[in-house]
Amino acid sequence: MDFTIRHIVKETPSKHEFLAWQKIAGVDKKKFVNTNGKKYKDMGLKDTIDSMSDADLFELISGDGMLCKRPVLVADDLVLIGFKVKEWEERF
Repeated sequence: MDFTIRHIVKETPSKHEFLAWQKIAGVDKKKFVNTNGKKYKDMGLKDTIDSMSDADLFELISGDGMLCKRPVLVADDLVLIGFKVKEWEERF
């Protein structure tokens, strides 16, 4: 399998990439957010994330790769967010 590694903190995906990936994955916007990270906690996002639009949240996390849950695996018809052994084994 050919693949490209992208350092998501140094080369943070754009809002439009996140929106496209969300559509492919069919998941809630919060799935893309690193809710265990220090920045998430420092910014108090748990109190505001539900009131943000998908586009607004993706604009925010596209500005800081530390807010994005990692890894993100993107293929033509597949997006896996975070690493869950069972989910990855089922796909591969």
